[in-house]
Amino acid sequence: MAFLAAILFFLISSSSVCVQSRETFACDIKDAATATLRFCQLSVPITERVKDLIGRLTLVEKVSLLGNTAAAIPRLGIKGYEWWSEALHGVSNVGPGTKFGGVYPAATSFPQVITTVASFNASLWESIGRVVSNEARAMYNGGVGGLTYWSPNVNILRDPRWGRGQETPGEDPVVAGKYAASYVRGLQGNDRSRLKVAACCKHFTAYDLDNWNGVDRFHFNAKVSKQDIEDTFDVPFRMCVKEGNVASIMCSYNEVNGVPTCADPNLLKKTIRNEWGLNGYIVSDCDSVGVLYDTQHYTGTPEEAAADSIKAGLDLDCGPFLGAHTIDAVKKNLLRESDVDNALINTLTVQMRLGMFDGDIAAQPYGHLGPAHVCTPVHKGLALEAAQQGIVLLKNHGSSLPLSSQRHRTVAVIGPNSDATVAMIGNYAGIACGYTSPVQGITGYARTVHQKGCVDVHCMDDRLFDAAVEAARGADATVLVMGLDQSIEAEFKDRNSLLLPGKQQELISRVAKAAKGPVILVLMSGGPIDISFAEKDRKIPAIVWAGYPGQEGGTAIADILFGSANPGGKLPMTWYPQDYLTNLPMTEMSMRPIHSKRIPGRTYRFYDGPVVYPFGHGLSYTRFTHSIADAPKVIPIAVRGRNGTVSGKSIRVTHARCNRLSLGVHVDVTNVGSRDGTHTMLVFSAPPGGEWAPKKQLVAFERVHVAVGEKKRVQVNIHVCKYLSVVDRAGNRRIPIGDHGIHIGDESHTVSLQASTLGVIKS
Repeated sequence: MAFLAAILFFLISSSSVCVQSRETFACDIKDAATATLRFCQLSVPITERVKDLIGRLTLVEKVSLLGNTAAAIPRLGIKGYEWWSEALHGVSNVGPGTKFGGVYPAATSFPQVITTVASFNASLWESIGRVVSNEARAMYNGGVGGLTYWSPNVNILRDPRWGRGQETPGEDPVVAGKYAASYVRGLQGNDRSRLKVAACCKHFTAYDLDNWNGVDRFHFNAKVSKQDIEDTFDVPFRMCVKEGNVASIMCSYNEVNGVPTCADPNLLKKTIRNEWGLNGYIVSDCDSVGVLYDTQHYTGTPEEAAADSIKAGLDLDCGPFLGAHTIDAVKKNLLRESDVDNALINTLTVQMRLGMFDGDIAAQPYGHLGPAHVCTPVHKGLALEAAQQGIVLLKNHGSSLPLSSQRHRTVAVIGPNSDATVAMIGNYAGIACGYTSPVQGITGYARTVHQKGCVDVHCMDDRLFDAAVEAARGADATVLVMGLDQSIEAEFKDRNSLLLPGKQQELISRVAKAAKGPVILVLMSGGPIDISFAEKDRKIPAIVWAGYPGQEGGTAIADILFGSANPGGKLPMTWYPQDYLTNLPMTEMSMRPIHSKRIPGRTYRFYDGPVVYPFGHGLSYTRFTHSIADAPKVIPIAVRGRNGTVSGKSIRVTHARCNRLSLGVHVDVTNVGSRDGTHTMLVFSAPPGGEWAPKKQLVAFERVHVAVGEKKRVQVNIHVCKYLSVVDRAGNRRIPIGDHGIHIGDESHTVSLQASTLGVIKS
């Protein structure tokens, strides 16, 4: 990783000749009529430049800038601009702002987010962001890409059926927030006043249903408690703004407690803008302003919908609705022109921070980037490393893995995803630099006999089963590459079942029964799958989850199977049994169990029933042990004043002196196995009792490479107010007083949080 980072830094830092085909967006020094205008003067603060520009615009011109396809203002030398581009896990052509072709035929396609997050490696996440923004800037310079990327998706994977769960950082709010901040920093750079590209955390908030059982996202009213909003749904967005300094937040299609998110001033203006301090713009999900009028019937007229959205804090409409109805809203006195100005202040400021009003592209900091900086060997190498780090070893009975090229000379490669290419990159992807399929990757280690067994992942019949069984019967080892693809789980498509589609289970069992050598089950999916049958089947000694591993996925899978890479990934979501779905509609938003309705809790924090695999599960080819070398037993908390609580003793976070209030834990990690490996250390806290507190919650994670026989000391610092606090029913974050359990693998430690004044009372 360090070697790759060094090469990457060299490539970023060095200048080169590139193909420049984009015209100057604004403030062209060759345009004497505009180059001297105040908004074009780089010596003037951006706030003054924006104010000057807005003062020159007519109302019609202002409104023409409120949509994603912003109009040109020729008299001021400003070109049109398409705001909508996507870069979820590589530059994508999903949005109209980016197009592949010519000298930019492709871009590096990293693993889908759910796979990358399984690495639990924040430095990797940021490195991927840096590569993606390099390629994005290069394509912008070439006139085929934008600078505003509506990524990442940081919604919580609340329900395992959600088709877009693959896009998310999983079910834990802290992991999702850490991912958001890391990836955003990689995309945007570390200069808070300037932007490499502008990222966008979406979809705010409580959005995790697309189309389930006749309910779609356009008609869904998410009824969410203040408690769940504060301790689950808003956490990644708050971290994205406050720690990642993201340049944009996207509001979602759904209503939250009866109000469309894009027209809710409590969510947009009060929370995002004022409480969190967003330095950027708020954009609607595409056509969601039209949806709140046409579909949700939230307002009586389109002008009211436009006015309500802008006054609530919306700055940019992905769609034509504001462009069509804002002028009439002003004429009808539903909206002031100054409200429109406030929206433009936020969007134009971002464009100026991007350098779009700084004249010639070539003279700007990233002006040297071009075709030579896209799909480079270094970028492809990072995509491979990301896939290797994200793949999770779920089962390895009797050390069946890794396979040996000496003992397993012939490998039967079977399954509908065995020759997957495009399926490996998931959704919101672009055109990859190239692909290595699983069967191609395995062919690099052994002679392969390839039989798909099923025509596709739906596996509707057994016509191809016999040939697959015969291949397994004669091979030294068998690798079954099964699972899902975008025809099963995707945007607009939630699942109704956690089982493998069609006859996949039957194919697996028949092949396993007949196979001569070890049978390895490799699963591609975004969401969890109930494979209890395979976990219990002794004829299937090893199971690997590859997620959607990106363009280099086949190589990464083969490297893991044959031991060139030692797996270290951990599941970022719980794998539930099919029975979990009984009596659990996707529309039920409660994170905590509702015993009166027989509703189980959601995610590892609130669900304590049976699982196929728990959150954080993942094996290695070696074995690690932990020992807590040093950690305090008592932490005093200074209290600002007297404070009651819902249940038991606690201190409201706003009443505690939180600055530098940290729990430092030193952990020795020892590799007692036979291979070098990378260990993912997950640190959980179990707060003192209370029916509204989580069973446990992740408070820190670190990834550390440890050689055979080596011991490494890892220090984690846990911010007490952020990570040892819980949220009461009223949505207030509190620090429970008393014993908190810190759990790292089989090791545990108790730390007592104590109020340092008499200002805490028990209610």
